[in-house]
Amino acid sequence: MSEPRRPEWGTFALILACYGLWGAVVFWLSSLSLAVAVLVVTLLIALHSSLTHEVLHGHPFRSVALNEALMALPLSLMIPYGRFRDLHLAHHRDANLTDPYDDPESNYLDPAVWDAMPGWQQRLYRFNNTLAGRILIGPAIGQLRFVADDWRLMRRGDRRVMAAWALHLPGAAAVLALVWVSPMPVWSYLVAAYAALGLLKIRTFLEHQAHARSRARTVIIEDRGWLAFLFLNNNLHVVHHMNPRAPWYALPALYRRGKARYLACNEGYVYRSYGEVFRRYLLAPKDPVPHPLWPSSRPPV
Repeated sequence: MSEPRRPEWGTFALILACYGLWGAVVFWLSSLSLAVAVLVVTLLIALHSSLTHEVLHGHPFRSVALNEALMALPLSLMIPYGRFRDLHLAHHRDANLTDPYDDPESNYLDPAVWDAMPGWQQRLYRFNNTLAGRILIGPAIGQLRFVADDWRLMRRGDRRVMAAWALHLPGAAAVLALVWVSPMPVWSYLVAAYAALGLLKIRTFLEHQAHARSRARTVIIEDRGWLAFLFLNNNLHVVHHMNPRAPWYALPALYRRGKARYLACNEGYVYRSYGEVFRRYLLAPKDPVPHPLWPSSRPPV
């Protein structure tokens, strides 16, 4: 019989520190320098999103209710926790990775959908397939598609989606109310929230590639800098997919011990740093927008 998993006090402390620093920036630093406050709040919202990802994978406590209570304040304002949880866990079905329909986090489109798009929309999506585009317009495209999809589901009577939004809206209202009574203008907080989503797009930009084998679709970025911390080591993405219950701080050691195995598994889909990613893809697309392996028979697992 396995021992009960111990609380991850380090992760819990990081969550508390994130909220505490957020409050200090919104209520104090913003009165001294709004520009610096927007920058720091951007980083904190991105970190909070990474911590939300930890929570939906069962950290820092064994209690799901306690973990989810820690995410009651959606600092990013945009995505209900319940929807992020459900869609992300569906994304972890590796056999469906990059599927335009069955992978909720895929950036590929069905070629038939692509061909039916007007030229201006294709140009927009092509720009979105560069790193600069993903940072600048990716949050808007992603949010519009997400809200439109959820609205369709709610109109069809999907109670799970309705419940997620019903829980989200009071939390988002509480965040905005706190900002409203602080020295930080609401418009500047909205700028920071959008910028945080753009920052997170750096991580998701090339996490997955279209490949005939599902095990070779997930990337490793061997970065150990501030972005790796902000993303809570999720840049070691194939390690996370192969060990989804491992906490963020364990991923680097898992990668060091099993580097050859992980790189053999994903067939060398690896970058040395985010600097390399920026140099190669800031203004160049990594992939075509239409899925290059679609609509042929589904790839083997």
